[in-house]
Amino acid sequence: MPDLDKETFNKRIKRFYTYWQNTKKDNEIMDAVCVVTGTDSDSSYYKATAIQQWLFGVEITDTAILFLDKLVVFVASPKKIQFLKQIESGKENDHLPRFKFIIREKNESDKSFLTEAIELIKKSKEGKKIGVFPKEKFDGDFFKDWNKSLDQAGFDKTDASGLVSSILAIKDELELNSVKKASEITNKVFSKYLKEQIINIIDGEKKVKHAKLSEGVEQAINDSRYVSTSDKQLVEICYPAIIQSGGNYSLKFSASSDKNNLHFGTIICALGFRYKNYCSNIVRTLMVDPAEQMQQNYKYLLSLEEALIDSLRDGVKLNDLYDKIKQKCHTDRSDLVDKLTPNFGFLIGIEFREANFLISNKNSNSAKAGMTFQVSIGLADLVNAEAKDEHGKKYALFIGDTVQVNKDEAATVFTQSKKKMENVGIFIKDEEADDQSEEEKSKGEKKESVDLLSRATRGALLQSKTRADTNQEHARREHQRELGKRLNEEARERLLAQKGPATKEKVRKAINAYRNAAQLPYKQTEIQELKIYVDKGHETIILPVFGAPSPFHISTLKNLSSSVEGDFTYLRLNFFHPGVTINKPSTAPSEGTYPNQDCVYIKEITYRATNIKEAGEISAPSTNLGLAFKYIKDMQKEFKEKEHEEKEKEGMVKQDSLVLSHNKNNPKLKDLYVRPSTTQKRTPGTLEAHTNGFLYTSLRGEKVEILFNNIKHAIFQPCDHEIIILVHFHLKHAIMYGKKKIIDIQFYTEVGEVITDLGKHTKGGDRDDLIAEQSEREMRKKLNMAFKSFIEKVEGLTNHHIQFEKPFRDLGFNGTPNRSMALLQPTSSCLINVTEQPPFVLTLEQIELVHFERVSFHLKNFDMVFIFKDYNKKVVMITSIPMNQLDQIKEWLNSCDIKYTEGLQSFNWPKIMKTIIDDPEGFFDQGGWNFLESESDEEEKEVDDDISDEEDDPYDPSESDDESEAESESELSESDESESESESGSASGSDAESGKSWSELEEEARRHDLEIESDHSDRDTKKRKKPMPSSKVTSSAKKPRK
Repeated sequence: MPDLDKETFNKRIKRFYTYWQNTKKDNEIMDAVCVVTGTDSDSSYYKATAIQQWLFGVEITDTAILFLDKLVVFVASPKKIQFLKQIESGKENDHLPRFKFIIREKNESDKSFLTEAIELIKKSKEGKKIGVFPKEKFDGDFFKDWNKSLDQAGFDKTDASGLVSSILAIKDELELNSVKKASEITNKVFSKYLKEQIINIIDGEKKVKHAKLSEGVEQAINDSRYVSTSDKQLVEICYPAIIQSGGNYSLKFSASSDKNNLHFGTIICALGFRYKNYCSNIVRTLMVDPAEQMQQNYKYLLSLEEALIDSLRDGVKLNDLYDKIKQKCHTDRSDLVDKLTPNFGFLIGIEFREANFLISNKNSNSAKAGMTFQVSIGLADLVNAEAKDEHGKKYALFIGDTVQVNKDEAATVFTQSKKKMENVGIFIKDEEADDQSEEEKSKGEKKESVDLLSRATRGALLQSKTRADTNQEHARREHQRELGKRLNEEARERLLAQKGPATKEKVRKAINAYRNAAQLPYKQTEIQELKIYVDKGHETIILPVFGAPSPFHISTLKNLSSSVEGDFTYLRLNFFHPGVTINKPSTAPSEGTYPNQDCVYIKEITYRATNIKEAGEISAPSTNLGLAFKYIKDMQKEFKEKEHEEKEKEGMVKQDSLVLSHNKNNPKLKDLYVRPSTTQKRTPGTLEAHTNGFLYTSLRGEKVEILFNNIKHAIFQPCDHEIIILVHFHLKHAIMYGKKKIIDIQFYTEVGEVITDLGKHTKGGDRDDLIAEQSEREMRKKLNMAFKSFIEKVEGLTNHHIQFEKPFRDLGFNGTPNRSMALLQPTSSCLINVTEQPPFVLTLEQIELVHFERVSFHLKNFDMVFIFKDYNKKVVMITSIPMNQLDQIKEWLNSCDIKYTEGLQSFNWPKIMKTIIDDPEGFFDQGGWNFLESESDEEEKEVDDDISDEEDDPYDPSESDDESEAESESELSESDESESESESGSASGSDAESGKSWSELEEEARRHDLEIESDHSDRDTKKRKKPMPSSKVTSSAKKPRK
């Protein structure tokens, strides 16, 4: 037998006695409790075995445990007594009962151990009323002899099931972790095995029996894809999986899968697994091509289950909960009340079904925080009037999950398999209808092929296509007009509501070196000898001025320099003073302001000391200047670093403490790097999810804590088309990492390298490339699966309060948000680029308006400006966006209900925003953001009106024909006249040039060059000028040979 967990045993035996001795329920008050087991049993769910598993972690056969007033008696064989005696060494608490062990010898004929045990029971309290489990039957002589002895003793037997149920109902942390683990395994087997098997059967139109599917579920726990190798010994199935379809439905967990083939209609699946003896369960209904009425019924049933989970809280009576859900159904859908299941679930734990905590109208027990329930609700005997066959006319709906009861919030769902209509509905396309439509389409194309030869038909097609595009653009423009009106109204109201007294800026306290003159360190030798003294404790330099030590705080020092000229060393100190621009106000007193500007300020001071050491001196006088220079430099550096850290910490919001979870099954990702990094050398680490946040720990011991309530956007960037895979967190409030204040942090690992080996030209090299590509694809697939599994676990752990967003690569566009070109990709709530550094994350909810600058057809790129709802915030600009992506971006912004404008020129946005902030009423009185609307919009509107007016005019073919004939005649007459004029003159230049050969063109160019050379020789020019080409022919002419 395995080792016994003494600490867990002590806690639970104490809990047993505390509840038993303090209970007020009549059916739970008894003098002793007898827990007896035999060899084999008809069922795996008995109270006797449950309490053994709860206390010891294992089931012990042929054993009796007697819970007496202040004594626990164990009756078993010598080997089992040796195992049970482990609890003696762990008894350290005086509040625990004493233990007595009675050895049962197999060869003992007089059964004296039974007599001894009976006498001990009689001494417990009154010794009359004992608790037993009358419905539980075991095999074996020991169990039979024990029951016979109890009957002969004449005890008043009472059922102790209620007492044990109440004690085992509330789970501790270890028990809850086991239920969670069991639920994870159940969820994985259903989602990744059973559901996929059913979909493949439907897709391949295979004939598979329900019982065969059920057997496959039981065998799935031996597959390492669903259950890890280390957990296989601890996992077992709760009951044979129930698969039902084809009109035969029984919404009970005592039902079994029949031998009928799977019907492609409504399919009910129920299964559950145990982990470390703790059960879990899940029920889902899959529907193939469901009718609209079926979908509505399922959605309503899902809403009932959600209401049930939301209402299942600490202190709620189970019968009140049942009545509440049934009353809701009676109010909303009275036609479904009679179809509801007789109960809505039960307590689940070591026993799969605890009847004493059934969610029904007859159970007055209350739910308590820490209990785990299997909530299940269904609708039976429903009729599908649109069914295609007899088996599909009758159907049922059933949904169930394993949940944990909480104190003041809805129950936590452990089985996170998706159950919305789009997740359980299987919609199959009708191939025959598709083939028929394709045939009709092909016939139509053949028929239209003749008509397409005519110009009129082609024009009609082009016109219809253009009209469709125009309608789409018109709808988008109308939507933007509505957004523009709403934008100005909302912005005006928001700004006027914010208008109030200006916030006072924080005034920094003036820095004082010493509070009074008495604090100066007069006892120091340097001060007494009127030398320069550096007081690091007060960050002060004490300089001798006119024979008196004068303190100067390090913040007043601008810079200093040291030089050696001949036999002397010079130390020059420059100070901050009024009238000089301060580059770094943080290093100046009172942030660069001087309250007493009428005072006398020292601009600079220089000290000189000789380098020559005189007789009797230990060192030369210049030594003091050299040491002072070094010490001041070091102190100035430390002070600037300290100031920088304080400035970084300004505005920091104090975070909650991270609550660590010591569960070994916490969601975890290993071998990740962090960006930004505090060191030049990268060090991998582990990202682990705990109770209220993430903890990243590197191999060097560096730690980063990210709390769930501080995460604004959680982003998952898969490694598809990327060389890294990462999770990125955009935070609500900045955190300190190292000495930096960061708002974006990401954890990543590299997938591949962008390297091309130019030396590989052999067949062997190609083979190596194929192997490398294949291994990289496999690694990408594994990494994606590992990250997705981590994300699913985290979302389940946080009850979907943290949801990871994935970028939509198809909607991405290129641009330059920082220094380099990057691919910007939208997600459901932001626009991001997290693969390049620094990362770019822009929240869409904060955007007021988007303006496109430099939009013109003759330019290749344009710029994009994001204006925030907080006008004090600096606008964000993305530059160098390709012009061909403008329409795509407009469509995306329009779908997000974000107003956009465009124009040719660029604006001075800081000046514009300052003007708006200074006078918001005047800005919106003058039209607000309408000044960004381009004139082209108004022109397009006028053109649209003109086109619509022309379309409204009646069409008169006779007039148009006459006009066209007259125009054609005039054109013909003009062409005749021009031809006659050209004939009388020289021939057409284009015709003449088109007839020349290359040799004629070269000769013509040669003559042209000779003429230019002769002109230049007459003028006696030294340099030959390039000939001006008189035609395009001369540009390709060759130089003549000399």
